[in-house]
Amino acid sequence: MFNNLSEKLDKALHTLKGHGKITEINVAETLKEVRRALLDADVNFKIAKEFTKKVQTKAIGQDVLTTLNPGQLMVKLVKDELTELMGGESVGVNLAGLPTVILMSGLQGSGKTTFSGKLANFLKNKKSKQVLLVGCDVYRPAAINQLQVVGEQIGVEVYAEVGNNNPIEISQNAIKHAKANGKNVVIIDTAGRLAVDEEMMTEISNIHKAITPQETLFVVDSMTGQDAVNTAKAFNDILNFDGVVLTKLDGDTRGGAALSIKSVVDKPIKFIGTGEKMDAIDVFHPDRMADRILGMGDVISLVERAQDQYDEQEARKLQKKIAKNQFGFDDFLNQIQQIKKMGSMKDLMGMIPGAGKALKGVDIDDDAFKGIEAIIHSMTPSERSTPASINASRKKRIAKGSGTSIQEVNQLMKQFNQMSKMMKMMQGGGGKKMMQMMQGMK
Repeated sequence: MFNNLSEKLDKALHTLKGHGKITEINVAETLKEVRRALLDADVNFKIAKEFTKKVQTKAIGQDVLTTLNPGQLMVKLVKDELTELMGGESVGVNLAGLPTVILMSGLQGSGKTTFSGKLANFLKNKKSKQVLLVGCDVYRPAAINQLQVVGEQIGVEVYAEVGNNNPIEISQNAIKHAKANGKNVVIIDTAGRLAVDEEMMTEISNIHKAITPQETLFVVDSMTGQDAVNTAKAFNDILNFDGVVLTKLDGDTRGGAALSIKSVVDKPIKFIGTGEKMDAIDVFHPDRMADRILGMGDVISLVERAQDQYDEQEARKLQKKIAKNQFGFDDFLNQIQQIKKMGSMKDLMGMIPGAGKALKGVDIDDDAFKGIEAIIHSMTPSERSTPASINASRKKRIAKGSGTSIQEVNQLMKQFNQMSKMMKMMQGGGGKKMMQMMQGMK
């Protein structure tokens, strides 16, 4: 996410390192590189120019605090301006109305149908809502079938009228169905086109007028850069939508859409899609995104994801096992599953301060745990519960069964033993201060 932009901004801001004070000359040199980095990220030239001008105005004449050097101060100013450029603060979805009607709009291929499912899953699990998905894309082959597959996957009802080609009628009937069946959120997935055309804009405008949704979201593929911003403007002129959804932010996006869209349409980015899975959805926080762009990570989001997977009862059981020295490979495997549920490894690494730079050029595969899981699954239940029983002949059998080498089995055993010792130490006084610190962060 924003890897190229992060790298170029880091180089640009590095210019001030070692300078004793901020001057017009060194600020101008730094911001010239910052502007170039923004333009390379497909940010609109006018926006990039205004951005650097604002930072320059704030930087010149700024007294450098004793705790900061000029480079640190410039990073802070750029971070504050990036946050402001992307909206300043997070804006939640409007859930007023009984039911709340959410209209999804966007071009074909932007990930609109998939995101409708992600949003339904988010509202169901995080907001305890009874959600109804509505298939109103009556043109694209298999569009309704795709939505039904998504609905079945997340356990959400999908309303569709096969054979009815009137999306206004379908929408209105769906809202009646929601009221009659206790659904308090209706998400309407509309048709998209390959490009903005008059017929599509007229149709979605008519749907909007007919159902007066509480929330209208524009879904855009962040990898299309400046084209995404132009499309957003065209939709906003017709719909006056409430917010933007950026999909495919886990890809090799240059970041131009995220940085430019708020300035062009004056509407907040409300959600981002960060992967293929149905739980790969995040509320957009401009300040956290600015931190990530500048290589500072996003510890708050990382902690929130960990808390979502945290099971207090399971944690207590694990604690007892560790205290009795009964921590086994089944428990280890369970911890791996919890980590995998938190999202893609690449995304998680990006949330750790400094990890992006340290792992530059390293391909972080989501199947990184595959070999470990294969080794553990090749163990007998007795071996998994009593790792100390695994001798040389057993290692040979485990390696053969998992398609790995004895060296890999030995490496896993070593890592497991180190982890067990560390967890045992955390149970004693060694982890007391750390736990107190973590509690203070809540």
